[in-house]
Order: sequence, then C-alpha cells, then structure tokens
Amino acid sequence: MGASIKDFPPDARPREKLLQRGAAALSDVELLAILLRTGMAGKGVMQMAQELLDVGGTMGFGGIAGLLHASARDLERVKGLGPAKRAELLAVLELARRALAQQMQERSVLNTPSLVKDYVRLHLGERTQEVFAVLFLDAQNRLLAFRELFFGTLTQTSVHPREVVVAALQAQANAVILAHNHPSGNLQPSRSDEALTQTLRSALALIDIRVLDHIIVSPAGAMSMAEQGLV
Repeated sequence: MGASIKDFPPDARPREKLLQRGAAALSDVELLAILLRTGMAGKGVMQMAQELLDVGGTMGFGGIAGLLHASARDLERVKGLGPAKRAELLAVLELARRALAQQMQERSVLNTPSLVKDYVRLHLGERTQEVFAVLFLDAQNRLLAFRELFFGTLTQTSVHPREVVVAALQAQANAVILAHNHPSGNLQPSRSDEALTQTLRSALALIDIRVLDHIIVSPAGAMSMAEQGLV
C-alpha cells in the first residue's frame, strides 16, 4: 500500500493545511490527494495525484479540469482508482455542475455571464466530439433547463431548427442561450457557427423566443458570440 496522507508530517498534510489556511492555499495536486487519501502499492498518494494531473504519461488527464471531466469508463482504466475513488471524483464534478445550475436558477444569467461560461465548460469543455446544447430561460432569464440536442459535426444542416423550437416550447422558455464545443481547442466561431446562430435566431423569433447568446467552449476556455457582436 502506498503512503497515506496520515504518514506525512503534520505541517505537510494537505488536509490540515486546507483547514488552517483555506482551500485556495493548496495546489491542484494537494487537493486531489485529499480526495484520493491513499496511493497504491509502491506509489504514494502525492505521486499518484501528480501523475493523474500530468499532461503526458499513461495516467495523465492534462490537469484538474481534464480529470474531473473524465468519464466513468476513463477512470476505470486507471490502475489504483477503485470504485470508491472513482465515485468521489465523479461526484465532485456533478456537485460543481449542480451548484452553478442552482445559481443560474436563482438569478438572471445576464447578470452573471462568466457563470454561464463556467457552466457550459463543465458540461461540454472536455468532450471529444462536438455537442450542441441549449440553455432554456424563463421570463427573468433564469435557467429552466439545459439539454444536449445534437452530436457530431455541427453544421446548419445537422442542427434542425424545428427540434430546437419544439424543445423550447416544451420547456416553456422565454429565451435561450445556444452552446456547443470545439474539441480542436479553437474558440473562434466559424462561418457555419454564425450561419447556424442566425438560422436559429430567426426560427425562434417566430414564436417570440429570444436568442441571447451562443457560447463556444473548449478545454482551454469559453467565448461569447454576443460579446463579439455576432448574435
């Protein structure tokens, strides 16, 4: 069995450091080590945490965001991550999603644009295929629902306006925010993205539903087409 955090000197234990100095004082490796608690045979918990976050290597997920966006199947492939540890990592991501969703349900998304970007990144940022999703909003621009609607190469012909309109009516939405990811990492909207936005804006306007924004995300960040004057 690898070294446990309990084996560390008191002033080097991440848990004690967190309680004394706050979570912001800890590195990503230290925070992950708290979740993992123990390493594995021949590998201490800090080393295991570092390897999980490494960009390269057989275990690395490329940072804390990459690890927390990993699927259950991805985590199953990592030696030393038993069911309990995998469940905790997956639970942390879901708690983050729900916390952001709760905030957007309680206040206008127009007052918290960075919150919307963070929320979409948590859902789509690390996906390896393109996903088109919609945030449905009420009359006060609070979140009603988030739905992933289309998958694969997204073009004006593969995203069907009729299905977006039907989903918006079912959600009883007054406005929407469109969202999709660029697995390539390039956050700039393509001409196809711009054309799709305008097509959906026109289709939804026929039923008095406004398109407030179109968010593009990647593992590296998020971009608002509304902020660039493209919506």
